[in-house]
This record gives sequence, C-alpha cells and structure tokens, in this order.
Amino acid sequence: MSSLIDYLSCGLLWLGVLVKAPDLIRHWHDPYLRVICVLLGLAGTCFFLGAPPTVGAINHLSGIPNLAAPLTYASVTAYGASSQVLIVYWRGGPHVHRTARRWIVAYAIILVGIAVTFALGRTPVERRTDLDTYYATTPFIAEMIVLYLAGHLAAVSVTAVSALRWARQVHGWLRTGLITLGVGSLCGAGYSVTKFAAVIARWCGRDWTKLGTTVSPVAAGLGAVLTVIGVLIPLTGPRLTQWRQARRTYARLEPLEHELAELLTRRALRLPRPRWSSPDTRLVWRQTSIHNALGHLDAFFDRALYERTLETAARTTGDPEQAEATAWAAVVAAAVVEERSHDPRLVPADEPDRLPDPAPGIALLPHIADELTRSPLVAAARVRTGTTEGSTRA
Repeated sequence: MSSLIDYLSCGLLWLGVLVKAPDLIRHWHDPYLRVICVLLGLAGTCFFLGAPPTVGAINHLSGIPNLAAPLTYASVTAYGASSQVLIVYWRGGPHVHRTARRWIVAYAIILVGIAVTFALGRTPVERRTDLDTYYATTPFIAEMIVLYLAGHLAAVSVTAVSALRWARQVHGWLRTGLITLGVGSLCGAGYSVTKFAAVIARWCGRDWTKLGTTVSPVAAGLGAVLTVIGVLIPLTGPRLTQWRQARRTYARLEPLEHELAELLTRRALRLPRPRWSSPDTRLVWRQTSIHNALGHLDAFFDRALYERTLETAARTTGDPEQAEATAWAAVVAAAVVEERSHDPRLVPADEPDRLPDPAPGIALLPHIADELTRSPLVAAARVRTGTTEGSTRA
C-alpha cells in the first residue's frame, strides 16, 4: 500500500511537470518557471526512488548493493534546496540570481559529498527501508547519512522560516501559498529530525529504527504534498478567482441578454454559443452578443427619454447610480421596441407608422437596471448618445 501511494504521488507530481512543460518551452529563460518544474520533478523523483520496489530494482539492475540509497538521498537534498531557491526567486530583489547561485553551488557540493562518501564506504547488505540506522556506525556511510540529513534539514528550515515570515507581509493567494509552503517545509524538517533521532539512538546503542521507517516517511510525504500545493496555490488561485468573477458577471448579464434575445436572433447578431468552454470564454460570448445588439440599436437610443427617466428615478430612489441605471434600462428597452417597429417584416401593412408602447419593455428590466450601472457596456452607449457624466448633471 505504501508503494502504491509513492507511485501515485510521483505520477501526480510528474503530471504537473507535463502540464507546465508547454509554458516552460515557450519561456525557457524564466528562472521562476524553471525552478517550479524542477521542484515538481524532484518531489516526484523522491517518491519514485523511495518506493521499496524501485529500491530493489535499482540495486538489482546495477549490481551494487544499496545504490538506490545515495540516489534517493541526492534527490531529497536537491528537492529541499530547490524549495529554498524558489523562495529566493519569489521574493526577488537586486541580488536574486547571485543568491540562487550560491544555494545551488552549496548543495551541488553536498551532492558530490554524498557520492564520494558512498563510494568510499561499504554497504554489502541490502537495506531497502532502514539503511540509515543499519549503517549508522559504518565509516564514510555514517558521514554520508549525516551530510544528507544536515543539508536537507538546513534547506527546509530556512525555507519554512522565510516562507512564514514573508507570509505576514503579503495577502491573498500568495499569503495562503506561503503558509502552506511553510507548513510543508516544517513537515519536511520533521523527516530529517526523526531520521537524525534514529541515527543518534543507534550511536548510543539503542534501536529506534521504527522511528525512521514509519514516522519519517509520513512526514516526508506530507511535507512534499503541502510544499507542492503551496507552490501551486499562487499560480492557480488568481485564475480560480478570475473564473468565479467571470461566472458571476455572466449570470448578472443574463437578464440584459434575455431582453435583447429576440433582436439578436432576428438580426442574426449572436455568435454560436461556445460549449465545453471556460467561464471567461462564455462571458466574452455573452458580452459580444450584447455589444452587437447595442451597436445595432445605436440609432434608436432616445436621449430625451434617458433624461426624463433619470430625473424621475433620482427623485424616487435618491440614489444617483441606481437612477442612472434605471434610465439606461428604459432607453435600452425603448430602443428594442422602436427597432422592432421599424422592421418591415414585423409591422402590419395597414399600420406602417404605428409605434408600440415602450412601457412593456421597461417593465421587463428590473434586474437589467442593476447590471447596467456596473457594466462597461454602458460606456459605449454614453458616447453614442452624448449622455456623459457632465451632460447628465447639466
């Protein structure tokens, strides 16, 4: 079951890399995007290499007992370093590239140290889950274990402190992402601390192997998941907010589009409705339909009706914005009726000059008034009719 969780986690993280791959190809010189992809890839690699079946396969195929251990340690160390480099690029500053390079060089040295100490040591007995405690007193292998644990603990500790301290200075999705990243880094620190505790216990002649084989993997897995979620929140959060606002605006524009629906259909002004599309696309479709209708009604906007309705609504409501919206609703409704009356296909032959009463159209617009006061579509109509803010007050 543990191996299945490892592989599923690895698959999801590598899927994230595939999703970001097109952006990475288009913006290869963006260091922030590169670090995000590296972080996701290394997090998935940690899960993949840490799974016992993978450990056994690497050892068997290479013919070197426990070769999977330094590979896993290297990926864990690099993953912790990439988290800190990401924080450096997030914060920015005049020396961001220099600081990032220092972290990369420092941890490249640690990775070389892991490789060298493993090559100098001897691990003849394969240990898939408890190599840290089993070889905790073996020359060079003990140094390798301490080196990777210290490097990982330092990276995740600095990341946690930096993220949580910065979170107090920002707001919104970035704050949420930093808090999640900081908590994930603290969980990652729990991995190193529990491993250290088990190794030190071994040095003292005690057996705390279970601490390193049960608690540490849980802390590492939880830390990796939270860290990745913290990285993704500032990227996906604003998009979710934008979609939510688009859905709300789309719903608020429905009454206005409904009032114009007959005109849009009769004059073939409506584009085909998009299917299986994002909220932004659907909103653009509805706004485009309304723009088309208002553009067609340009010649039928009645400035005198606007001013009369505005004056009456201002006395009734006492709210200038609501009065203006009500006036525009009346103008749009009357324009729809006026335009319909001028369509030769709809006017009876014996009554060519009869104009329908616009009152029914106005009565259908209680919600349109509320939307018109918020919608940028009215700005274009203001220009058409000359009812700018200054002329309205006059």
